Amino acid sequence: MSRFRHAVKGRDQHIFTLRAACVVLLILLMTALGGWMRAPEKLTIHNPPDLRKGSTRPWWEIPPPTVYGFTYYIFQQLNAWPKNGKVDYPARIQSLSSYLTPQCKAFLEEDAKQRGEKNELTDRVRVVYEIPGRGYDTNSVKVVDRDNWVVKLDLVADEYYLTEPVKRVTVRYPIRVVRWDGDSETNPFGMALDCYDGIPQRLSAAPELPKHTNKGMF
Repeated sequence: MSRFRHAVKGRDQHIFTLRAACVVLLILLMTALGGWMRAPEKLTIHNPPDLRKGSTRPWWEIPPPTVYGFTYYIFQQLNAWPKNGKVDYPARIQSLSSYLTPQCKAFLEEDAKQRGEKNELTDRVRVVYEIPGRGYDTNSVKVVDRDNWVVKLDLVADEYYLTEPVKRVTVRYPIRVVRWDGDSETNPFGMALDCYDGIPQRLSAAPELPKHTNKGMF
């Protein structure tokens, strides 16, 4: 009888062990399912422009050339007033608000208001572009930390009153940029401008604007 008792006891212990293992596996499965459900559906990977040498980096790292390209594009769009600065400037701020921090948006809106009250925007046409030969280099982007950068933009700013050229200056704009993982539908870049990191500096004299003539289009 003792031998049969030991056999039954061993069977019961084995069944208990299997049940405990099933419970552990069920807990691990529920944990895995919970982690899978909380995982992001989309993951943005920032690749440098030149991949000929390959690239190995953490997925959350944004390369400085990408930061520079984003900053230049958004800042250029902010300063593109094709018809009338009094209308175009506030409209640009609103349309690009997804790429601006709330503080920067408020700053630009106040700037547009003050300049509008001084009649500095009415019928003003403006465009900015890179100074030839002063595009991106290794000193163009200062990495403050993983989520903050300061970008140096050396640009030419041309302004016209209606069709009359009135100003051409070359300026260095120091722009703060922050990581902005908000709505990926309206801001797929995951970055935002945080306005100026200091006072823009005027550079050497710019080439003169072409003199206005009335000789027609050609």
